Amino acid sequence: MERLGLAKYGDVFADNDIGTDILADLTEEHLKELGVSIGDRLRLLKAIRNDLGSSPEADAPASTSPVEATQPAAQASDNVERRSLTVMFCDLADSTALSTRLDPEDLQDIIRAYQETCAEHIQEYGGYIAKYMGDGILVYFGYPKSLERNAERAVRSALAIVEAMAGLNQTIGRDQDIEIAVRIGIATGTVMVDEVIGEGMAQERTVVGEAPNMAARLQSLAGRNGIVIGP
Repeated sequence: MERLGLAKYGDVFADNDIGTDILADLTEEHLKELGVSIGDRLRLLKAIRNDLGSSPEADAPASTSPVEATQPAAQASDNVERRSLTVMFCDLADSTALSTRLDPEDLQDIIRAYQETCAEHIQEYGGYIAKYMGDGILVYFGYPKSLERNAERAVRSALAIVEAMAGLNQTIGRDQDIEIAVRIGIATGTVMVDEVIGEGMAQERTVVGEAPNMAARLQSLAGRNGIVIGP
């Protein structure tokens, strides 16, 4: 445990019967249930991936039959989808300024509260959180499940997130003497959804198309608590 940098969680892992044999199977949701903070979840998953990924066992080729060895490539090819997708990118406004003003632990609490608030309203409207990128959130509407009026769902979700910032400012924002705000970009387009890449919390399906890049660019144009929507 100490070698992985997990020593302070030794008792928590032991109480939940988590041994080194299943460390590689831990996900962010598992660690969240154990009460591990966002920052430590990232550190733990990174430590587990780096340590186990560099072990001789991980580097050794798996013992599989020729048929088994060809299955992943076939599945990846079969799973490629072409679909219309609405992408939303949310970012905590002025996070760089906040990082210079606040203690890292206080900033972590703010980012956690902001992300949990966003996630609540994203899920409320059927959005799928594809990735947390620092204090940014990449969201798909229309994947993995196709729903009606995906663009409308994304806009309603964005409006709910912006409205919810007022509640954060009345609680944790007031306690830290700051004003929490968000910037949001939304874009819709045809994309190719390909195979799963990455491991653990970093796992995601590759989405190729203009919409993800456009959503990120539109977000950068938004003002505080602003929403910029593409065609």
